[in-house]
Amino acid sequence: MLVEDDRELGHLLVELFTEQGYTIDLAVEGQRGLHLGLSRAYDVLIVDRGLPMLDGIDLLRRLRRQAVTVPVLLLTAFGTVADRVTGLDAGAEDYLVKPFEIDELLARVRALHRRNLDHARLLPLGAGWLDSESQLVRLPTGEQVMLSGQECRLLSALAARPRQVHTRTSLRQRVFDGARTESIVDTYVYYLRSKLGWGVVCTVRGVGYRLGEL
Repeated sequence: MLVEDDRELGHLLVELFTEQGYTIDLAVEGQRGLHLGLSRAYDVLIVDRGLPMLDGIDLLRRLRRQAVTVPVLLLTAFGTVADRVTGLDAGAEDYLVKPFEIDELLARVRALHRRNLDHARLLPLGAGWLDSESQLVRLPTGEQVMLSGQECRLLSALAARPRQVHTRTSLRQRVFDGARTESIVDTYVYYLRSKLGWGVVCTVRGVGYRLGEL
């Protein structure tokens, strides 16, 4: 979600993020941003500090008091150290001063998105979901499939960074505590495919694996 009262800038950023493959909601004042933030689930919030109806800092504090933990990037024209400290102490994960470079904004949002997925309980698998806490996969049909602990950890690692190609070595170190046998990754990819279908994990020849779809 983007909360930005400059309508021209807001619509420009909506177009930009849509082109990058994001689904984005725009709120042009703080109260609307608060309503959306409390009623919908987002991966990242981008919040302008100087908002009508409800200031961006107050909006952020109210969301945090309601246990909304989604990462927040504050956009603001106020760039002093004191301003940044106020924003970070209110609960923001990052702070970007206007005017800003588009490439830097996109990079910061990607970083916050990765951080959110790394700590998420529910991870998207195309049209299905992985509940990493209960180790259940919900298929597009509504059917649920139970995974073993190792299967769940492997699928979680792939789903947390779905566009990344993971080498066998990196998966072996992250998921299997550095097990000496590199083929352990291939074995558990086979187990996942047996339970969830061949398309759930894609093989990138000569490199490793990435997330597919159910």
